[in-house]
Amino acid sequence: MSRILLLSPRLANQIAAGEVVERPASVVKEVLENSLDAGATRVDIDVEAGGSKLIRIRDNGSGMAAQDLPLALARHATSKIASLEDLEQVGSLGFRGEALASIGSVSRLTLTSNDADDGSQGSCAACEGREMEVQLKPAPHPRGTTVEVRDLFFNTPARRKFLRTEKTEFNHLEEVVKRLALSRFDVAFSLRHNGRVLHNLKPGHSQAERQRRVATVCGPAFMEQALYIETELPHIKLWGWVGLPTFSRSQADLQYFFVNGRVIRDRLVAHAVKQAYRDVLYHGRHPAFVLYLELDPAQVDVNVHPTKHEVRFRDGRAVHNFIFSSLHRALADVRPGDNPGGTDGLRAVGDGVEDGLLVDVATGEIRQQGGLSLGAQPVPARGFADYGGYRAPAAPAPGQAMEQVRDYGRLHSLPDAGDGQEVPPLGYALAQLRGIYILAENAHGLVLVDMHAAHERITYERLKTARSQEGIRSQPLLVPRAVAVSQREVQVAGEHAELFRGLGMVVEVAGEESLVIRQIPVSLRDSDVEQLLRDVLADLIEFGSSDRIEGHLDEILSTMACHGSVRANRRLTIPEMNALLRDMEETERSGQCNHGRPTWTQLSIEELDKLFLRGR
Repeated sequence: MSRILLLSPRLANQIAAGEVVERPASVVKEVLENSLDAGATRVDIDVEAGGSKLIRIRDNGSGMAAQDLPLALARHATSKIASLEDLEQVGSLGFRGEALASIGSVSRLTLTSNDADDGSQGSCAACEGREMEVQLKPAPHPRGTTVEVRDLFFNTPARRKFLRTEKTEFNHLEEVVKRLALSRFDVAFSLRHNGRVLHNLKPGHSQAERQRRVATVCGPAFMEQALYIETELPHIKLWGWVGLPTFSRSQADLQYFFVNGRVIRDRLVAHAVKQAYRDVLYHGRHPAFVLYLELDPAQVDVNVHPTKHEVRFRDGRAVHNFIFSSLHRALADVRPGDNPGGTDGLRAVGDGVEDGLLVDVATGEIRQQGGLSLGAQPVPARGFADYGGYRAPAAPAPGQAMEQVRDYGRLHSLPDAGDGQEVPPLGYALAQLRGIYILAENAHGLVLVDMHAAHERITYERLKTARSQEGIRSQPLLVPRAVAVSQREVQVAGEHAELFRGLGMVVEVAGEESLVIRQIPVSLRDSDVEQLLRDVLADLIEFGSSDRIEGHLDEILSTMACHGSVRANRRLTIPEMNALLRDMEETERSGQCNHGRPTWTQLSIEELDKLFLRGR
């Protein structure tokens, strides 16, 4: 008797279902991708009991003819690829031809469709998991397709008991809808749960409409503190929204990355984004972003994961460097006075932060630093000798006290428009509070600056600039250090010898599984250079690049900047405070200190009025 048996179609489909259909959210993902591939401009999703009882998805796409319905429910049947050449440059979201067959093997599935616009009757195909017999009959339906999935896992109780609560399953399902809604702004989405409409997203064709959808899905607070970026090179483009470092999250739950319209979670992409935020993000916090990468489909392999959550780039190193450099430059170019996100006046309300509070206690998110855009008014070029015309007032004589009170407004108010002076984004200093904070007045209201944090960032950036201009000083080791590594690591070290040399480190090949460190940066003489070398080689193998050496050097410069900055309780004069404000406006990443904390915040006149109940 043969020991090798041919699996039955039912068992084969259920095994495939184990890879494709993990929970109700998996069903929604597969069916919605088919709807988008069919050219739908509107998709309605109706679910009950978190999707375990009913999932009904209706679209207005191209639809299918009656003879195609049984094939659509067959395994490995698809209209999206026909040859190996098609597979090497897939432009559609789905292409394996397993989704509907897998879903039908573990549920009661009904597929109704019509591919005609003339009002003719459509067709309906149904199957119930057992032997996958398909029952075909006429059914009224406009152009498009409706997929109805009932009683998911009814014939596989072991799988059903692994489902979580109704709320948990629906949260997963809703997240899938949000991702696909962000991937296609031109498509309208409607989501209803247990008869209640939760989302009704209209198509977004203009930039303002796109931003409104992002604000609806990600929250208005994200859009208020997001930068819009758009970078393009030949054959590759990156665009979307990245949150300011002050809008960080305790979890990586607000990160959406799309490659040619397909949402993915990729280690190479995550590493590039993490590198870009390294110098401005508080330890243990995660950035928020909605980014879109567009490149030639032939340069990306989407057929590396059953659920297509991961991709493989033909030139991963080039993609990694492009994403990193684009984000790094965008974050570095943020200055006080820039309009975050370029929201064109779109200001969402109800961000969940109580009036008068600068920190959302529930999420730990810091309120915006934005709102300082001065339109066409440029930041004036100012040096240390020019402090905006302010001078520290002398102590008044007894007979001059009342006269100085009357002159207080003239001495401490912003210049009049008729004076011809432009108001800098951070305004002019008024006073110092507790030797810690600078209080300044600008065109929008009150600016509060953490004196030490701001000066720390300014000093840090100047140290980095000096290092880049003078180069990294290095020293030879008195006794070269041998490091035992793998053959692959030896190969990578040899290929990147110039990279190490440019960072002040000389690494030579000593054998098939041995390297020798002969020279290291002076700043790292007290560091564990052997472990650092291993970490760098691991990054080079995994991502094609590494910033660990620069990261260690930056940590040393950050410590130097911290100790070299003005300390708390040091009294500054008005000219010194104004000089610090002007330096902040000209310094990269000045919105955060070296540790990721905010350096300044804005209280508008409207917010101050609320604090004192003015206008009520």
